[in-house]
Amino acid sequence: MSGGRELSEDEPSPPLRRGWTTGSCAAAAVRAACVALLTGECPAMAEIELPGGARPSFAVAICETDGASATAGVVKDAGDDPDVTHGALVKATLRRGAPGSGIVYLAGQGVGMVTKPGLAIPPGEPAINPVPRRMIRLAIEDAARRYGANLDDLIVEISIPGGEALAKKTLNPRLGIVGGLSILGTTGIVVPFSCAAWIHSIHRGIDVARASGRLHIAGTTGAASEAAIRRMHALPDEALIEMGDFVGGMLKYLKQHPIPRVTIGGGFAKMTKLGQGLLDLHSKRGRVDNEWLADLVRDAGGSPELCGLAREANTAQHVLEIAREADLKIAEALGDLIAEAAWTTAARVLGQCGIALDIAVFDRAGALVGKTEAKPAHSGLPR
Repeated sequence: MSGGRELSEDEPSPPLRRGWTTGSCAAAAVRAACVALLTGECPAMAEIELPGGARPSFAVAICETDGASATAGVVKDAGDDPDVTHGALVKATLRRGAPGSGIVYLAGQGVGMVTKPGLAIPPGEPAINPVPRRMIRLAIEDAARRYGANLDDLIVEISIPGGEALAKKTLNPRLGIVGGLSILGTTGIVVPFSCAAWIHSIHRGIDVARASGRLHIAGTTGAASEAAIRRMHALPDEALIEMGDFVGGMLKYLKQHPIPRVTIGGGFAKMTKLGQGLLDLHSKRGRVDNEWLADLVRDAGGSPELCGLAREANTAQHVLEIAREADLKIAEALGDLIAEAAWTTAARVLGQCGIALDIAVFDRAGALVGKTEAKPAHSGLPR
């Protein structure tokens, strides 16, 4: 080792540094390109608004304009997260669009195109997810107000040089995103992926809830499910545990440190994995079993043809969409079956500790897809 000193086992690890999503970097590049397009000058920094309201500034790495178009780029800093896009240059090229065309997105070099259903963006569109698109639109509107200009009709081309090679290290090829990376992010911030640190924070969250006298807590897989659970049960902040993918880490701790009632809330795909028996829901730890899911479609009343479509579906979300298109009652029954299967997996971990457990399954919009009633974890399990 060079520099610093080695920590002893008793000393806490230094906090992991957060970084920026590709969505944040793309929005900052767009903001800088807007300034260059409107003024003919290249800014050194570009400020954007994140979904949570924070307004960070990004150093502009490259910038050029010829009056008709402008290009700017921001180097992605993923903090201490082992992100394949760390250090990548995220570029935005802007050109005026036809009157009334609005904002049109193009996939430049290294940005993928969506070719299969079941993702947040439909086939035929650049793989620029909904939240980054909103951030980009805000950046354009902010620049237009700042300079008193009209930027209603723009062609926005996002590129990441070298992105096609980087994408081979991701799930994009399997998901039908071809030609490069996705522009992602729901908060704009990359939280470093550290299993030990995250599980430690889950445990401390449970400790706080117990110390606060909470009789009901909820573990959620992400921001969308947390917001949905908050609406459903009106739980305060200290009763909401951001378990992420580590449902097993939360349940095992709760078995030793029980709380009277626990709700587990998550998206359809994550809860499908839990229903299959997985306790680590990260995409790298296991994938949705389409055969298993197709069997549940059958149990929900689906026809053989519908089960066949489920087996060939691109994602778990795609299966839900197929079921909804076929029959809403089948989709509702499928959601409840997923919830029951997830309950069984979670209840096995909790065992005889006396916790009342329930499951809530949501779609991407935060709408309830399926649920179970709260019941003791030891009930209904083999003795």
